[in-house]
Amino acid sequence: MKNTRKTGWEDDSSPESWDNRRLGASEEFVRKSSPEREKTIDDNLGLQTISIRLQKALINDLKTLADSDGIGYQPYIRQVLTRHVRREKGNHRKHIQEVK
Repeated sequence: MKNTRKTGWEDDSSPESWDNRRLGASEEFVRKSSPEREKTIDDNLGLQTISIRLQKALINDLKTLADSDGIGYQPYIRQVLTRHVRREKGNHRKHIQEVK
């Protein structure tokens, strides 16, 4: 049976409606992923859950920066760490080449 329930947004399915959160932001349509699905996603993306203690002020700053980039703070932290590690690995390789 087809769902015929009206949401009030049927006439506005433009990409802008998703971007400005007129669509897709209602908790009415949210559900938690199953643990199996979460594990599959983590495995496919090569993610591992960790626990880290950070200063509250640092977390607030990270959230502000992430928000200005339009992403959540946890993906933002991953990006920051990834950029840092890539840069340091490059510096390490340069140093090894200089020593040889």
